[in-house]
Amino acid sequence: MTEKNLAVYWDDSFLAHEPPAGEFEAEWTGRLAVKEPHPDREERIRNIRHIIEHTIADRVDWEPVDPVTDEQLARVHEPEYVDAFERFCEAGGGRLTAETGANEASWTAARHAAGAAVQVTERAFESDELPYALCRPSGHHAQPAQADGFCFFNNVAIAAEHARETGLADRVAILDWDVHHGNGTQEAFYDRDDVLFVSLHNEHWSWDPEAHPQTGDGDEYGAGDGYGYNLNVPLPPGTGNDGYAYAFDRIVEPVIGAFDPDLLLISAGQDPGTVDPLGRCVVTKEGFETFGRRARRLSEQSADGRLVLVQEGGYQISHLPYATLGVLEGALGIETGIEDPFAWLDEDVESARRAIDDVATAFADRWPAVDT
Repeated sequence: MTEKNLAVYWDDSFLAHEPPAGEFEAEWTGRLAVKEPHPDREERIRNIRHIIEHTIADRVDWEPVDPVTDEQLARVHEPEYVDAFERFCEAGGGRLTAETGANEASWTAARHAAGAAVQVTERAFESDELPYALCRPSGHHAQPAQADGFCFFNNVAIAAEHARETGLADRVAILDWDVHHGNGTQEAFYDRDDVLFVSLHNEHWSWDPEAHPQTGDGDEYGAGDGYGYNLNVPLPPGTGNDGYAYAFDRIVEPVIGAFDPDLLLISAGQDPGTVDPLGRCVVTKEGFETFGRRARRLSEQSADGRLVLVQEGGYQISHLPYATLGVLEGALGIETGIEDPFAWLDEDVESARRAIDDVATAFADRWPAVDT
């Protein structure tokens, strides 16, 4: 694999977004002595930026970000929802759902996060560099008219629609390896066959039936023209490097290869990491290196090398930068020699293999390549 350079899209507005403190992600009840900062802390991406600057700086171009336009937003989100979110932030913010909140700076941050996703998508068609949107807030839970899961605008869905509507791509594949189901992305493309969505996530139920009605189960398989183009792969607690490798072998690579996209977008949430407080997976930096390497190889085999990384979750602020560096090393084809200081938990490979086999069997009617 040849070595690549990295184009990182960054805006300081990403740091100003601040959800309300409370009891972890939940609202403050007054029962505890100390309020805890919300898990979506600005230190998450500050640490990612810092580790990039101090390990692979000679390979990185830092690029400014333009905010998403109203036209680009409207391809995914209902204008009434967008307007209501702007007014909410102008009034000082607060909580929109039980776990999702904003402040007066969140409007600007969210528009720049979506704008970064659009710009990295364009970069993939213009340059051989690996484009990476180091953005915050995340996006993959945001539905067309609903904030959810710390997300307001669905960055990767907006990027996919931009590629489609501007003629850059006819077919787009989105691979979401965030530990939580990308329910907002699913909702945006559920009846479409021009955007393939594959989500590898911890098996979990809906945390809010009103704001988050999707389950992430394998039977959410798309509808109408989109039947078979929404593939959820719920993974049991304890899934680690080998379990995810099996999911790539059995489902991700055969299906995306058969779909043959013009662009591969990654919802790159590194919260499957071994000590992440919002997941129950045990992927190490070495595992994330494999994620990046296999994503790049898959893009070269099926998307003319057009690969885009868009930052999603990851909430242990010390492990997240190591995990993200792993993704970048793998996708760039480089090695820093830095090891994971948190790699100490064993994984449950057999449970993961059984779960993946069950899902693959269900998918085999539409995607025969998985039935091998």
